[in-house]
Amino acid sequence: MEAMMGHAGMADVALRYLRSAGSPAPVAPRLPPLPRPALRAVRADEPPPPNPEAFRTVLGHFASGVTVITAPGADGEPPAGFACQSFASLSLDPPLVVFMVGRTSTTWPRVARAGVFCVNILGSGQGALCRGFAVSGAQTADKFAGVPHTPAPATGSPRIQDVPAWVDCAIHTVHTAGDHLIVVGRVAALGTDENAASAGPLLFHRGGFGAFDAFGTYDEAASRP
Repeated sequence: MEAMMGHAGMADVALRYLRSAGSPAPVAPRLPPLPRPALRAVRADEPPPPNPEAFRTVLGHFASGVTVITAPGADGEPPAGFACQSFASLSLDPPLVVFMVGRTSTTWPRVARAGVFCVNILGSGQGALCRGFAVSGAQTADKFAGVPHTPAPATGSPRIQDVPAWVDCAIHTVHTAGDHLIVVGRVAALGTDENAASAGPLLFHRGGFGAFDAFGTYDEAASRP
């Protein structure tokens, strides 16, 4: 894993590259960094912040869908992709979506260099596909081995075969937020595969996969990412 960059470091790299390469969508100007918080004494009766493990456990009760974010290779690189559950729609006018990625991600810089991405929304039978894209580091280049895909119509990002839905985007803005980046994408094209969608969504809940059956009943899968 990469060492964590300084304040706004990863976002700055992305924004500088997008400006120099001519981003297909407008990029917001860089805001001045926030001042460092003032040091203060902690009162004896003041509770400490939750530890990361407790934070992860409690927030794991929020079920979410699962996606694979993909981007075409830039500068002779192979295509990039990573599994992402932190994805949501953001705006109808203009059409915007958002995903969050860790600032230590080794795949994000390749997506930033491409300046575009495709959100592949996974279906209930694609847990193994998700696990394949959840690997990091040196294994990144092998993620697309054996994964059928075609270029998305607007950006050329890999559109994975047989996903229920896909959203083709250009990077619009990037914001820092603690140990993550908030990436806003402007939607250029999107579509669904009704045959794939009929099986229902792939869900992530409390560290494991699950799905809805034909009667709308939640069924937690035994496999874990």
